[in-house]
Amino acid sequence: MFKIFSAFLLLISSASSLRAQSKSYTENQINTFFTELKHSSDRAIKLWNKNLYGPILLVDPQTRKIYANEDDITGVLQHTNTIYTGILPQDVNISNTALDWSGKRWAMIMLPLPINADDRINLLAHESFHRIQPELGFELNNANNNHLDEKDGRIGLRLEFEALKKALTSSRSREIKKHLGNALFFRKYRQLQFEIAAENENLLEINEGIAEFTGIIVSDRDDVSTKSYLIKNMDRSLRNRTLVRSFAYQTIPTYGYLLFKKDKNWNKKIDASTDLTNYFIQKFAISIPSLTEQNFKDLVTEYKGDIILEEENKRDRESKRIVREYKNKFVESPHFEIMFEKMNYSFDPRTIIPIENFGTYYPTTRITDLWGILTVEKGALIAPDWKKISLSLPTFSNKNLVKGDGWILELHGNYTIEVDQQKNSYLKKLE
Repeated sequence: MFKIFSAFLLLISSASSLRAQSKSYTENQINTFFTELKHSSDRAIKLWNKNLYGPILLVDPQTRKIYANEDDITGVLQHTNTIYTGILPQDVNISNTALDWSGKRWAMIMLPLPINADDRINLLAHESFHRIQPELGFELNNANNNHLDEKDGRIGLRLEFEALKKALTSSRSREIKKHLGNALFFRKYRQLQFEIAAENENLLEINEGIAEFTGIIVSDRDDVSTKSYLIKNMDRSLRNRTLVRSFAYQTIPTYGYLLFKKDKNWNKKIDASTDLTNYFIQKFAISIPSLTEQNFKDLVTEYKGDIILEEENKRDRESKRIVREYKNKFVESPHFEIMFEKMNYSFDPRTIIPIENFGTYYPTTRITDLWGILTVEKGALIAPDWKKISLSLPTFSNKNLVKGDGWILELHGNYTIEVDQQKNSYLKKLE
């Protein structure tokens, strides 16, 4: 009855939120942003032997106004004195990402941009990397790392963060190497506890970690500022609801920056199949301790282990309560299901919650598909096979509009709502 969707997954950077506030910019300010990235990209061209600077869309998520550095082929963009402006069509989701639109491949970045120039260039360069990523041989991939929302997964990742922070703040090469070795020990010990964890973490780190490493290098902060930025980002990430999609923004930029200080070409020696963990072990010439429970216990206390264990035990109890609540709402109780056909979506990766093997809870998301536009403000569950989304039951519907508690569906085409024997509602296309 329904076609399997072909999705282009849109991730937004941890630097911005889906609900970014509207801010007015002058044409000169926008042109300055483009110029900053162009100069930084020119300076860092040897990083990939390719200029990052290319088609860019800066989009206000409230008004959908576009500020671009190039024109388009459909006439949406109009030339002003130094830039191009227009209104983004409703069928295009707004996100920090790369996308094919109106005859070109663009880097799209949500406004407002960071006030700090280095942070601004970092973000623009990150998304510009995604624009040229396929040309460099790195496939777009957003692997499932739900194990990093489980207690043991989070403990292992947080211990890795603490070891990386000590590596960044150490001045002697021997100490740096020691803390890097312990960070990689915590990583491999964690990955042993979950099936295909190593593979899935690596896939997301190749995708997002390398992009953020690129942003770090292109922004060209001094050594002290770079290390401070990396440490603050690790600390800041722990304030997010989850780390399952944001961890790669912390790990690979840190390993990558420290390795870049030794080898300016390390990134050009990897490809989409590279095991980054083993690559860093080899490049740093590190010997990892045996992956035993005793070695783990011996190292924990050096990296705030007691505090981390206490915090994660407390979080785990609350997390299980939340999972039970959403499992009941979107799986066990009557609900509304929509099958994807050709889905495209945007969301905030810092707020999602894995719900056992039933999928992932998204507090907010905007989805476009052949059937129309779905805007979610109070939560929905997307299935792990990406075939459907589950919502609360509809409270209002007419020919082209369906509403529920915290969501609105604007329908295209000839679709109708039906109810099955379990009192679940679903969307059906009339033949």
